[in-house]
Amino acid sequence: MNRHTLKPVAWALLGGCVAAVTTAGAIDLPWLHKNKPAATAESAAPALAPLPALPPGSAPNYRAIVQQFGPAVVGVTVEGTRKLGGDDEAAAAQAGEPLLRFFRNMPGGRGGMLPEQPFKGQGSGFIVSADGLILTNAHVVKDAKEVTVRLADRREYAAKVLGVDSATDIAVLRIQAQGLPTVRLGDPRQLQVGDPVLAIGAPFGLEQTATAGIVSAKGRSLPGDAAVPFIQTDAAVNPGNSGGPLFDSAGNVVGINSQIYSRSGGYQGLSFAIPVDVAMRVRDQIVATGKAQHARLGVSVQDLTQPLAESFGLSKPDGAVISQVDAKGPAASAGLKSGDIVLSVEGEAITQAGKLSARIAQALPGEKLKLSIWRDQKAQDVVVTLGRAGDDSVAEATAKGDDNNGAPRLGLALRPLSRDERAQAQIEHGLLVQGVQGAAARAGLSEGDVVMAINGQPVDNIDTLRKVLSNKPKSVALLVWRDGERLFVPVPLS
Repeated sequence: MNRHTLKPVAWALLGGCVAAVTTAGAIDLPWLHKNKPAATAESAAPALAPLPALPPGSAPNYRAIVQQFGPAVVGVTVEGTRKLGGDDEAAAAQAGEPLLRFFRNMPGGRGGMLPEQPFKGQGSGFIVSADGLILTNAHVVKDAKEVTVRLADRREYAAKVLGVDSATDIAVLRIQAQGLPTVRLGDPRQLQVGDPVLAIGAPFGLEQTATAGIVSAKGRSLPGDAAVPFIQTDAAVNPGNSGGPLFDSAGNVVGINSQIYSRSGGYQGLSFAIPVDVAMRVRDQIVATGKAQHARLGVSVQDLTQPLAESFGLSKPDGAVISQVDAKGPAASAGLKSGDIVLSVEGEAITQAGKLSARIAQALPGEKLKLSIWRDQKAQDVVVTLGRAGDDSVAEATAKGDDNNGAPRLGLALRPLSRDERAQAQIEHGLLVQGVQGAAARAGLSEGDVVMAINGQPVDNIDTLRKVLSNKPKSVALLVWRDGERLFVPVPLS
């Protein structure tokens, strides 16, 4: 079965003229590299009148946007060497990996692969200050030893990478120039689904290419990008557009084009942009300190479904349910526990797990946040002092699981864990699933799962299950341990 994948939209070439793919694909357009002009003295961009406000129902003036702000969009070319093998190769080899920002060896497999190979790549970027500050994607400049910025007037400058933030996929560059044209920044929070947008970049190396579309969705949480609430559009974005600006109908930059959803490696109608307010927070930190910091809550969370919400006593599936709490993390220190449902952060409603992940990741370590949570069938407030994010920052969990033996309605055969099994799994209690059928099978449970709790009550014997099921609930929420992860699984019983 063919699987769509989310892919970064930079393109690249490995040394030896071998086409190599960031997973978005790679194409060499040799005529683009002929007769490169030398860098000339800086010249200020001509002053252009601000774009007029767009009357309701009017078509956006894309021509005016391109004329006024196109000169601030740049091409970014990179050269360097990249080690093939290890984590990158393993990740790229997984066909199911949704976000591949690695290079694959082509062709010939392992036999022809060198430990390290030169590469060239190209993406896009845009100027945010007249003295040469430029934003692009972190994956565009990854492993680059030389970075060159090419302006719309064909001047070229060597660029210094001031810093990168892999969590948000933002990089900040600096070129030595003055009086440069700049973009105008907007507020992505004002965007609405259906609003027109314009992307400018260098797809396949074709610089100053403009494509238009509409906002398809907001606040998208993509696999591997829990820190970013992406803007989804249908603007035609292709390899090489990475790091380029996304404009609203008034000519304000509202996003940075970063990902595409594609089976072929090219445009298929779905592209994703990083909201520019997220990028500017990262920019400010990098300019000030050379790096960006993100906060950590110390939990794993998952989306609510209607059956899972009902099992917790909620009328609708809004919120992020905590499936696991780091015993030494900020959440545990604040008293949060598995089974709590985060309803809002500082009054901002949390409708999905990804929204909580992005909100926490954009905060600063040490910041105090008031969380409204749902626990024991009622709402309450908890104040959390956030920690510093590392590789174990807030992550989304997926849902699968169930249990039974003494409770036939669940359709599970269970037994207590031995002392050695508890020690190996590093859990204090639970029942091992030895057989699955009925409701449990439909919910996705499998042999080897460990049922740790039912509706928030710890499970270490069958009697606990019988007691909960004796109330004849329409569904139950099971906390399941599976392959080192804890996750909630809703099991409809009616």
